[in-house]
Amino acid sequence: MPLPLEIPGRPHDRVLRQLVAALLFEGIADARESAGEGPRQFHWSLGGRQFRCRGTLGPFGRTRVAESSVEMQALHGEWEPASLGAIVTSLPGTGISRGKLLRELEETITLCEWNHRNLPPRVRRRMTFTELEGALDEGHPYHPCYKARTGFSIADHAAYGPETGKAFQLVWLLVARKHLRQALPGSEKAFWLAELGQETWEKIQIRRQEHGLPDEEFGLVPLHPWQWQTLRETLLSGWIAGGDAHHLGPMGDRYVATQSVRSLLNVDRPLAASVKLPMNMVNTSSKRILESHSVCTAPPLSNWIAGMVQSDPAFAEEYPLAILQEYAGIIADAGGPLAGQIGAIWRENAEASLLPGEAIVPFNALMMVEADGWPYADEWIERFGLMPWMNRLLEIAVLPVWHLLVWHGIAVEAHGQNMLLVHRDGWPVRLILRDFHESVEFSPGFLREPEKAPDFLSINPLYRDAEPDQYYWTDNLDSLRELVMDTLFVYNLSEISHLLDVCYGLPEFRFWQRVESLLTSYANERGMSRRQAELGHDRPLILTESLITRKLLALKPEYHHAISNALAERTSERRRKP
Repeated sequence: MPLPLEIPGRPHDRVLRQLVAALLFEGIADARESAGEGPRQFHWSLGGRQFRCRGTLGPFGRTRVAESSVEMQALHGEWEPASLGAIVTSLPGTGISRGKLLRELEETITLCEWNHRNLPPRVRRRMTFTELEGALDEGHPYHPCYKARTGFSIADHAAYGPETGKAFQLVWLLVARKHLRQALPGSEKAFWLAELGQETWEKIQIRRQEHGLPDEEFGLVPLHPWQWQTLRETLLSGWIAGGDAHHLGPMGDRYVATQSVRSLLNVDRPLAASVKLPMNMVNTSSKRILESHSVCTAPPLSNWIAGMVQSDPAFAEEYPLAILQEYAGIIADAGGPLAGQIGAIWRENAEASLLPGEAIVPFNALMMVEADGWPYADEWIERFGLMPWMNRLLEIAVLPVWHLLVWHGIAVEAHGQNMLLVHRDGWPVRLILRDFHESVEFSPGFLREPEKAPDFLSINPLYRDAEPDQYYWTDNLDSLRELVMDTLFVYNLSEISHLLDVCYGLPEFRFWQRVESLLTSYANERGMSRRQAELGHDRPLILTESLITRKLLALKPEYHHAISNALAERTSERRRKP
């Protein structure tokens, strides 16, 4: 089922509207607004053509485009429904970048249509965590390429897409150790026995002996079966021909894909670790290989953050938070042609930490509307009352992330997929955060305990001469604020505020007043007013990442644009006036 105001089975309209919303939000389309009764009218010109749509402006200036309202002016002056092709060809960038964007938009439509035709209706409120990870098929609520999976055929989608829930085994390689870097907890044999089990470990040892590959010369690496098919006759063929890589075939436990496609959950041992594997595909906004430098950095990085959480009583008592540690990593050819293509990261299991009576849901489930036309969390809201439940949700979702930032100096990427909500019969209990190896930032001078930070220079020589903002550290506090506010507020909780407005009539400004109140109270109660002010979270204008601009221009790793801040002091004062 869709996000609020979406209609199942109409992905073309959703893709078109999310594209237009992104163009307006990022300022690619410089729109004129005309306000009247009901939704606003937006008019803009691109590529010599005139376009228009109806919509509203939400928090942070997020544009929400009304259904079937995107139109373009024809040659004789009449208005007609706009086409994706007409909009994309009018955009800035190169013909190559525009063509790539159009293909990804069309892929999104194709896969959504396939899902609608082939997946039976499902009652998601009764699903287990693993089932729900696959059944949350709505994709990114902002990015218009929310279902693009470059290189995936329909058959690949059916076999390996999270939506179908098909289980598959990993493919195993033995790779010459001269190509491998590893960060494992304890001995290698103990690690593999724990991860694979005795039976699979013995099968691999038998295959190793059949190939005549001594343990001291060849190490074990898993591959996603799709990645194996993609690489075996291309980038990996030289290693295979030269004897540096040997295919052992599929073995061991079966896995299913999560929402991110490349992170997998074990279905044969539901409390075993999840595994994150590289896939040479563009999914939504970026290529889903693994950043080579990050794989062996993941264990000390997540161990650092987990230790920070465990040693601070506030995370147990006031801002309940748990960290899923990425405790092991293996990467092949870290600096060569196969960099980021072969490797794995093992992450702790979320459900293994649950207490009796607790359950867990991906946070972005709370943005969704179910087949009965009501939100996923509707039964919980009915049980506890809208305001008590919303207030508790915000305390659990916001304060742990904010305390990690303001008190400790660590910024995390807290978007809907990286956050898990632990609840008791729908009452929010605590937050779980995951996925740190590519999405943590800190400023050494803003850390509360800088002496406890990992020794990055000893982890990887790449870090030795790195510039600020190249990897994990920055000399700009604005970068920390932007990472947290982007992911937690601009592209995450704004979807919750929209849903509560649409489905329950709760004006969005009241939601954001509550967020503002939480942050103010936090600073006052913890004596953090000065440090919080340094981050500038309440400035009238803040920067946010420009996701579509990056796809179109593709000259820099990131692009940013200024937006109005829903938490700005003057904005909040205006909201309070009758």
